[in-house]
Amino acid sequence: MATIVEDVLIEADADEVWDAIRDVGAVHERLIPDYVLDTRVDGGVRYLTMPGGAVIRELTVGIDDDLRRLAYSAVEGFELPLTHHHASFRVLPEGPGRCRLLWTTDVLPHEMAEQVRLRVSRGAQVMKQTLECA
Repeated sequence: MATIVEDVLIEADADEVWDAIRDVGAVHERLIPDYVLDTRVDGGVRYLTMPGGAVIRELTVGIDDDLRRLAYSAVEGFELPLTHHHASFRVLPEGPGRCRLLWTTDVLPHEMAEQVRLRVSRGAQVMKQTLECA
């Protein structure tokens, strides 16, 4: 299994960043606007509507407020030929008004790692910009 880790320093308070990450129904507003057009939550399932109309179905695996960790698995609607996807976010305080966002993604097949890495990297940069402007 290929593992991708994106480590981003964010100039924003860890509690505020965590609040945005854990708000699973507002990805399109609070994290990656324009990359996700709409978010709908039905129980433990999140549906992300992408530009072009594709809908990605994700399972929320866990939200841990003490660890500031959210884990999810995309199970349907990939643009890439993935057979497995699991990811998590961790928000780690780095001092007043600053935190680190760790985004870890596991994917199969291995051959898709670089394409997923490009998407994760771009998504992380958009999140950083959005969260720092909030």
